[in-house]
Amino acid sequence: MKKVLAIIGVIVVLAIGALVALPMLVPADRIKEEVVAQVKAATGRDLTIQGKVSVSAFPSLGVEVANIALANPAGFSTKDLVRLGALDVKLKLLPILSGRVEVDSFVLVDPVITLEVDRKGKANWVFDTPAAAPAAADKTKPSEKSAGGGASAGLGDLVLGDVRISNGKLTYIDGPAGTKEEVDGINLTVSLKSLDDPLAVKGALNWRAKAIELGLNVAKPRALIDGKSSAADITISSEPVKLAFKGEANGGATAGAKGNIDLSVPSIRTLAQWATGKPLAMEGSGLGPFSLTGQLAAAGSKLSLTQAKIAIDAIKANGDFNVDTGGARPALKGKLDVEALDLNPYLPADKPASGATTSAPAAGGGSKGKSDWSDAPIDAAGLKAADVDFALSVGSILVKKIKVGKSALKVVLNNGRLTADLTELALYQGAGKARFGLDGSQPGLGLDASFALKGLQAEPFLTDAADFTRLEGTGNFDIQVTGRGRTERQLVSSLNGKGAVAFLNGAIKGINLAEMVRNVTTAFAGGGGTAQKTDFAELGGTFTITNGIVNNQDLALKSPLLRVEGKGTVELPPRTVHYRVEPKAVASLEGQGGKSDVGGIQVPVIIEGPWDNLSYRPDLEAMLKGQATKAIGDAIGGKAGGVGGLLGGSDGASSGDKKSGPLPINPGGLFGR
Repeated sequence: MKKVLAIIGVIVVLAIGALVALPMLVPADRIKEEVVAQVKAATGRDLTIQGKVSVSAFPSLGVEVANIALANPAGFSTKDLVRLGALDVKLKLLPILSGRVEVDSFVLVDPVITLEVDRKGKANWVFDTPAAAPAAADKTKPSEKSAGGGASAGLGDLVLGDVRISNGKLTYIDGPAGTKEEVDGINLTVSLKSLDDPLAVKGALNWRAKAIELGLNVAKPRALIDGKSSAADITISSEPVKLAFKGEANGGATAGAKGNIDLSVPSIRTLAQWATGKPLAMEGSGLGPFSLTGQLAAAGSKLSLTQAKIAIDAIKANGDFNVDTGGARPALKGKLDVEALDLNPYLPADKPASGATTSAPAAGGGSKGKSDWSDAPIDAAGLKAADVDFALSVGSILVKKIKVGKSALKVVLNNGRLTADLTELALYQGAGKARFGLDGSQPGLGLDASFALKGLQAEPFLTDAADFTRLEGTGNFDIQVTGRGRTERQLVSSLNGKGAVAFLNGAIKGINLAEMVRNVTTAFAGGGGTAQKTDFAELGGTFTITNGIVNNQDLALKSPLLRVEGKGTVELPPRTVHYRVEPKAVASLEGQGGKSDVGGIQVPVIIEGPWDNLSYRPDLEAMLKGQATKAIGDAIGGKAGGVGGLLGGSDGASSGDKKSGPLPINPGGLFGR
């Protein structure tokens, strides 16, 4: 027995001695040449090793190499794809004999990796090597494979010792785009005692002068390799953004993760400038703090975020989102409930009124420069970029001074067809609905829109919307319009539709139209003022749209002692207006429902011209002709006492008879006498 033990001892000593002597027997230069040749055969690239090569076999099987570089092919702006200051790889020898892999050390010192795409679109990480031969058929028996169908059996018991990257640098050069990005100060450590022990990865790097810390923890690496699940968490921390995920990761064919996500951004503007290198091109003071929490689930092409709580500045919202990128187009489905939506921080500030140096517009209308519809083809490709089914509800909306109450919007986008249904709208005591459709499935763009609103209080709405305080009343609106065109001009020229607008029980403030018609001198001599107003029982009309021409023939204002009628067209394609307004003083106290053809004095006003230079002028000729014709007709018919009626006399009676006809011509009254 002693002899056997002695023989075994001698064998062990000889084996250890051989392992120690092996590196001495194999010249380092020979190892270097063999490695360079093998890399050349495998990649087609030149590998240079300018530093010392050290090989050890005991107690670890290892190689230490300094100053290594893998060259780029010709045509790239940089010489090397990879350059290493030093490489240290050591594998524990004895575990290898028992089928385990224990990495004693794997250290990359000062690695510099430059990824580049040249101007022709060729990437330097794509190697020009012959295609690999077809893999041999897998003759492994099912019983020899791992029970989970994964790859852990092939790895055996992997143990990682000193695994790290020290002071690395990664550069990406995009030749076609002419851009360059660099990440430096890369330091990374990996800890793994075994596949059944937790995997811990910690690292840090610098990008655009900001330090970023990274962390990854996986509770059971073997489970992921075998296609099962394991607890996992990821953290990314930097000054502009912090992201944390904690949950469960899945391996295998259905690789993915699910768990809690927590995203925090101190300033969206700062993050955007850091990420893009340019300030965010958006006016306003908004886009400050942002936070997002929720339940994230990702597997394959599907991603969902549920129970999401979102905060942007002072805006708070809750929602659910689902994205599927596995179809012909990405599909988004979700809902978002917003408590209060104040859009003012995201709008440009009001510009101050122009100074005295600005030239005054020509009399009769303002001019802001000629504008026209575009003849460029409408690009509706964006409508085919994704399919969307989204519901939005908002407790309140504030835009400038406009206050919108509770509203609900449903948006559906499918194969280039967009439908937006405003199912609920509360606006200044009014309630309404709207539907807006865009069809980009065919060349050009189709439009189908409708809007209905009842009970709008005009004065507070117009005051908040445009600082316009001259109109009171309750407004009702009903509008429908459709059209299709390949260009903006074609679309406008194809518009067809109809509508009705009415204001009830209101007033036009700051002017008394009845007084203007009765007494021109008083009306324009400063006797008016904001205290004056024209009360009306009804103001409104209907219109039709045919091939882009808006036609209105029944504009009417009905008020005691006054009627205002209007008719004309607004030609959308040429951007012109031809409209006529006829105010009339009448001998009737009836307002709403009163006759509009009661006789009286008319002062027509013509509004016409291009949109950017409208003119306004009284139609004096028509007014005088109309009054003369009426007076002659009354005289011939005996209604005004013949010729005496023309001169303001009595109704066919003597001068002492005070009975008179309805509103005879009275020049003195017209000029304030």
